[in-house]
Amino acid sequence: MANLNRMRRPLGLWLVALFVYAFLYVPLIIVVVYSFNDSQLNAEWVGFTLAWYRKLFHNEEMLRAAGNSLMIALVASAASTLLGTMAGFAMHRYKLKLLPLLVLTPIAIPEILVGVSLLIFFVMLNITLGLLSITLAHIAFCIGFVAIVVRSRLSGMDESLTEAARDCGATPMQAFRLVTLPLIMPGVVAGALMAFTLSIDDFVITFFTAGANASTLPLQIYSMIKIAVTPEVNAVSTLLMGLTLLLIIIASKLAPNALRSS
Repeated sequence: MANLNRMRRPLGLWLVALFVYAFLYVPLIIVVVYSFNDSQLNAEWVGFTLAWYRKLFHNEEMLRAAGNSLMIALVASAASTLLGTMAGFAMHRYKLKLLPLLVLTPIAIPEILVGVSLLIFFVMLNITLGLLSITLAHIAFCIGFVAIVVRSRLSGMDESLTEAARDCGATPMQAFRLVTLPLIMPGVVAGALMAFTLSIDDFVITFFTAGANASTLPLQIYSMIKIAVTPEVNAVSTLLMGLTLLLIIIASKLAPNALRSS
């Protein structure tokens, strides 16, 4: 009887896991498949075509929004990587209880609260909502993620190497630049890729800080699906999904233990 219960338990877990993964990934697979559907409607499969991708690359509004998203993501990832690396190093070196709270709070609280609070902050400072406000908001949001990755990498580093550099006469800055930074560089690159991924497909924070005239790729997709989910929307969603998955895979390969510590 006990053996029978042990056999049923894994089977039940497998069924639950199969249902959960199907619930998560089947809609994504449908979006990818129907981006190649030779029909204006998503009701039934008609035939294979690349026409929606060709139409997508001739859509000026979509290309402009994609260019804005790419520019914002590049600037936000570069700035948040610099600040997040310093924050992660500070959290590792100086055991201050308040510092991790300040750095990691934007990760813990809901994005809608981050967006609303940043909107109020920009209005108080009389900053015009647009690409600048979106970029600043993304930097503030991504710093914590980079800090987690860098701190994780520092936790696995051999501190005796830095101490040996100091014993050989290196200044603290030289020891960091010549010893510490090369060792944690995979974590820094992984943090940069994660920040880029979070920035380029962010919708909630961007929605509150964009203003009336600024448009990014997620906002453009949102405006398109108000009418209907066309194969063109499926096509741009597929491309964005592929880019996001590629960057996440690269980041996980560079820093596989990054999300296990905080």
